[in-house]
Amino acid sequence: MRLRKAAAAFPGVVESTSYGTPSLKVGKKSICRVKDPRTVVVMCPLEEKPALMEAAPDIYFETDHYKGWPAILVRLDAISDRELTHRLECAVRFQTRKKRPGRG
Repeated sequence: MRLRKAAAAFPGVVESTSYGTPSLKVGKKSICRVKDPRTVVVMCPLEEKPALMEAAPDIYFETDHYKGWPAILVRLDAISDRELTHRLECAVRFQTRKKRPGRG
């Protein structure tokens, strides 16, 4: 599994399932899940999504279902291993960040 290999260096990441498909989690929080054989849902801050989709629309996109949700869709056949690893690292940081009082 390409996702497993990309996330191998991140401590605390475990394989799981989400909505009946393979996923990776850190603690109880999802960092990504397989949407279909060609697409992965990767968690990311809402404010980063527009820039990712604009910079690399061949890799990153969203459907109406994911609008307003802190996750971006990734085309597996278009993303390099290096970029996939980076995106998963960002997802781990996003899901393990400490929330500050009065902030999301």
